[in-house]
Amino acid sequence: DLEGKKLVVTAGPTYEPIDPVRFIGNRSSGKMGFAIANIAAQRGAQVTLITGRVHLPTPKFVKRINVETASEMYRTVMKYQSKANAIIMAAAVADFTPAAVSLTKIKKEAFQEKTLSLTLKRTKDILQEVSFKNKRSVLIGFALETGNAIIHAKKKLKEKGLDVIVLNSALEEGAGFDVDTNIVTIISKNGRIEKLK
Repeated sequence: DLEGKKLVVTAGPTYEPIDPVRFIGNRSSGKMGFAIANIAAQRGAQVTLITGRVHLPTPKFVKRINVETASEMYRTVMKYQSKANAIIMAAAVADFTPAAVSLTKIKKEAFQEKTLSLTLKRTKDILQEVSFKNKRSVLIGFALETGNAIIHAKKKLKEKGLDVIVLNSALEEGAGFDVDTNIVTIISKNGRIEKLK
């Protein structure tokens, strides 16, 4: 039923380098995005899967593009979004990245104090940018929350100009990070709310 449709799906984490050895990341496994890409391909869609570093096999009939940082994810999504019928943003993209990256490994011996401060800068908001530039594709975002979940998800849905947002909890057993199940609430811009166990 999706034959002839083009989908862009993002998945996994982004890694924001501090130095050649260390990075700031998150616990995303990529399982949600890969599952969506797999089912969409089985339903006949032409799927481009843009993923951060994960340890998952590429689903059959899916074009996979590996990225590492939020800026790489941004550039790749922007390259493919204009021809997509739907863009499904399941990746956990970093909101912040180090303002300066050391070209050599930061040695702890170089610091007299026992703390190291990092200055972070905001990354580009990929969802917001796609929503602004692309008015023809269906745009689906995800919200992982730990409190006031419905309120935050509805706010994100409206502010980012999404058609649908998929909400889940980082604290609920059987949902969140690195599990083979999820518990979600799907909220549409027309006000429909569907809870899935």
